[in-house]
Amino acid sequence: MTRPLAGPQTLLRAINGRAILESLASEGPQTRTDLMAATGLSRTAVSQVLRMLESAGAVAPAGVEPGARGPAAGRVGLHPSLGTAVAVHVDHRSAHVALVDATGAVRAERHGAVAERDDTARRVDRIVALVDECRAEVGGPVHLAVIGVPGIVSAEGMIRNEQGPDGGAFRATLTDRLGCAVRIENDVNLAALAELSHGVGAALSSFALLLVDDGLGAGIIIDGALHRGASGVAGEVTYVPQSPLPLGAPVLNDQVYADLALVNGLDQTLPLPVHLRAAAEGDRGAQAMAAEIGRRIAVVAGTVSLVLDPEAFVLSGYGTHPVLVDAVHRTAEQYAPRLPLRFELSEFGPEAPLLGAIGEASAALRATLFTRILSPVERTGH
Repeated sequence: MTRPLAGPQTLLRAINGRAILESLASEGPQTRTDLMAATGLSRTAVSQVLRMLESAGAVAPAGVEPGARGPAAGRVGLHPSLGTAVAVHVDHRSAHVALVDATGAVRAERHGAVAERDDTARRVDRIVALVDECRAEVGGPVHLAVIGVPGIVSAEGMIRNEQGPDGGAFRATLTDRLGCAVRIENDVNLAALAELSHGVGAALSSFALLLVDDGLGAGIIIDGALHRGASGVAGEVTYVPQSPLPLGAPVLNDQVYADLALVNGLDQTLPLPVHLRAAAEGDRGAQAMAAEIGRRIAVVAGTVSLVLDPEAFVLSGYGTHPVLVDAVHRTAEQYAPRLPLRFELSEFGPEAPLLGAIGEASAALRATLFTRILSPVERTGH
């Protein structure tokens, strides 16, 4: 293995190496000419750094540029055996697992049912079984995991939901079973991060994502960064007080949907999407139910706006259904003279939290791998 030079030359080589690794991660396999254009490095510098990275097992030949000839046409890419990261979204009904590499590409994916009554051990069993299936398909080491869950998540990875705080048991058990570092994140926060990276939020300096599913949660982005709050409570807008609800009552959740259905003469056992479809088809009771849900969403947005004044609100989940969008806008128009509210629609659908987890897992994987590859201490064994 090539021993790195000491002093400033080592730092320069590390900086150049990171630039090349980041370019290969974001753009895929490239020729030396491509890397020169992407990084601004000379051909000599690119060749030297690639030799260093190849000796470290970080890069490998990746075929020839289509239609090109000669030695310069050979492409290089990240080594396929560098390893992967796990991205998971688990809610009260299911777990969705993806194995991603440093480029952000999904190498394997599994989906399975999760029962709401499952305890921590059982829920971990279900997730680990799905991860093991993915690992059997891809192979190689798994370096870390990012898990999106409903509930309040503290900076230490403790989860607090309707069953109370878990004291970090979920994270600790997963860490032990997966054999890698585990980061727990609120699922709506992950949806907001996906929106910030690749959705309508990318063009906004600040926004609040309002995700409507079996509850109502918000992911808050301020000046391009996620705001979690001191204890992870930021965004728990389903408990923001609004008349005529009593203090502490949820604004929206499955029980609220059932109650609104009953009040409007509808079958309270049916899920919200069925009622929204009926409203779109002209059912008066379903339309009244949707109007009330839209009013509550708009009131939450108005309340948040008075405190944070985000550039826009991004409606996600069931909130993108045309019936609810119309209902939200009708209420917002009543406030417009005093409190203008701007709404945008997410295009990610129910997979937004998983997309956020994939983005965060691949970014963390790149940081972990590239630091390890470029560390002179680790590479020389000192």
